Amino acid sequence: FNLLNRMLEGQPKLINLLQSIEYPMLQSLIRVETNGAKIDAQMLSDYSDELAIKIEELSKAAFKMAGEEFNMDSPKQLVEILYNKLDLPVLKKTPKGQPSTNEDTLQRLAEEYDLPKIIIEYRGLAKLKSTYTDSLINIQHPVSKRIHTSYQQAVTSTGRLSSTEPNLQNIPIRTKRGREIRKAFICENNNYVMLAADYSQIELRVIASLSNDPNMISAFNHNEDIHSSTAAKVFNINIKNVSREQRSNAKTVNFGIIYGVSAFGLSNQTNLNRSESKNLIESYFIAYPKLKNYISSQINFARENGYVETVLGRKRYLRDINSRNHIVRGGAERNAINAPIQGSAADIIKLAMVKIYNRMKNNHFKSKMLVQVHDELIFEIFKPELQEMKKLIQEEMESAYSLNVPLVVDIGTGNNWYEAH
Repeated sequence: FNLLNRMLEGQPKLINLLQSIEYPMLQSLIRVETNGAKIDAQMLSDYSDELAIKIEELSKAAFKMAGEEFNMDSPKQLVEILYNKLDLPVLKKTPKGQPSTNEDTLQRLAEEYDLPKIIIEYRGLAKLKSTYTDSLINIQHPVSKRIHTSYQQAVTSTGRLSSTEPNLQNIPIRTKRGREIRKAFICENNNYVMLAADYSQIELRVIASLSNDPNMISAFNHNEDIHSSTAAKVFNINIKNVSREQRSNAKTVNFGIIYGVSAFGLSNQTNLNRSESKNLIESYFIAYPKLKNYISSQINFARENGYVETVLGRKRYLRDINSRNHIVRGGAERNAINAPIQGSAADIIKLAMVKIYNRMKNNHFKSKMLVQVHDELIFEIFKPELQEMKKLIQEEMESAYSLNVPLVVDIGTGNNWYEAH
């Protein structure tokens, strides 16, 4: 403590960060970890059996296509089947010179071939079964019959919380079968209801505020759909005429910009070729001119100072920002853009958690805060407190920090996490 405390001397922003967020966070995290989350063990067991049947079906289909049985979990045997026997094109090689069987490569192959598609689905279901349906049942606390994750405050470089044993921040959301796992997170009894409160597009709101871009700020202040608004600007059409594909491409760019997406990266994530992707990115920066200036200024600040900061002064040091190796330097430059955005969003939800916890404690509420998943908070609400808790959560999350655009929170309720989200 004494050693680290001396390092904070003369850094009022970091002292304030420690005293206004990180120290008070301890109390709320102790409560969240102690509360734990109740799970429906029977539902998980039944779903595990269902997954096992589907995995078996996929295995048989794959063996039939390959003309022989093979170990679907063995990269070596996959290379033998996909590339040597079926003669599929080698799109990428490993550092050891072997044809790649990683997720990205299989996804690209799956666009034209059926076997890689089946292998991807098999892998996804096998991971669901081993990581979630089978293991969550085994880590229930013997007394509370609930799952108690551990949160780390000082592990991630951006200030986000991380969760281990189990990682409840990694419960799948992108696939229909993955989302089913959330149905297993239930309330203690019928006196409670599950509530999910989710910041709407917080990272885009943060970048709009940090860059002070008038077009982006205007879209949020007028409550426009930011992806449709972006599509209208970059494709130079009326927002009412934006197609689903145009909105989807605009959404990819909106989130990609936060991570320094390139024309090559964008073309891999959309149906656009590299030339179309390049034009789209150029049109994007014409639509949001202050954004390009902000990105340049962040990289320049990092080059001169060796770090970047969040809105509350959390520092992310970037030792490779002036590296002569352009690949290494490029990674540091992307972090210079992303860290203040992701880190500021993390600071804001931490502030909200502290404020919500304090009000719940002071009012002696029976409701419980259960899980934090980056931009989302999950609660088990005592039904007589529902309306008061909804109001409290919305107020504290939306007023946690003042940006140039409003913070918006979406709230849902249900009998389990799946229904609430």
